[in-house]
Amino acid sequence: MAYLAPAEFAKKVVDAGEAKLHMATRDVVIRAFMAGAILALAAVFAVTIAVQTGVPLIGALLFPVGFCMLYLLGYDLLTGVFVLTPLAWLDKRPGVTWARILKNWGLVFLGNFIGCLTVAILMAAVYTMGFAAEPNEVGVKIAHIGEDRTLGYAEYGFAGWMTIFIRGMLCNWMVSLGVIGAMMSTTVSGKFIAMWMPIMLFFAMGFEHSVVNMFLFPFAMMMGGDFSITDYFLWNELPVVLGNLVGGLALTGLALYTTHVRTGDKKEF
Repeated sequence: MAYLAPAEFAKKVVDAGEAKLHMATRDVVIRAFMAGAILALAAVFAVTIAVQTGVPLIGALLFPVGFCMLYLLGYDLLTGVFVLTPLAWLDKRPGVTWARILKNWGLVFLGNFIGCLTVAILMAAVYTMGFAAEPNEVGVKIAHIGEDRTLGYAEYGFAGWMTIFIRGMLCNWMVSLGVIGAMMSTTVSGKFIAMWMPIMLFFAMGFEHSVVNMFLFPFAMMMGGDFSITDYFLWNELPVVLGNLVGGLALTGLALYTTHVRTGDKKEF
């Protein structure tokens, strides 16, 4: 059958987490680099479509193409390993330790960031005629997004920080469902549909994804966004990474593991 029942794909989720922790460092970094680069290109594509049409929903409808491509190719996002790898530890898989998990997260973060930064530089050159002209309207739009999603939160102090943390939680609840969606089916079309739905939702709702932001904010600064690197890390990347970790692990990973891998005792009612 094309569709796998939850009890079947839940085991695949734990297996995937274990496999990622035993990959060579070279493979972890390459896969993370490519994932960041593809997702960054999908993000700028979605914003371009939204600017051209004046309808942000169309951009949200098309953005998941990048996510589907990178997961079908077996690449890794930080938001995905946040969910998968701790489950392998929880399941007491051999050789899985928190030191190995944290090393994996660090390498994936690094690979994702370099991939996103590479695409940011390339697209900045495209949108400014090799840095010889002013940014086009897409570049200007992203510059303003960068300001709104840093200084706009900073204006509200701790309340703003908590807001972005919650947006990060909600984001990776949906994104991690997309990761799981790739394991729900044995056909490419089934995987595509299962991944597409939650990714479209997160992008349309404006939730905060740490890897998308690794592209968005460096690119926004290149396009003239009036905020600093400190603003970016303190008022966006840090709370978003923490929110992505908590939301994805608690609302997707642990929930799925608890009820479909470690099911409760069957009782008569």
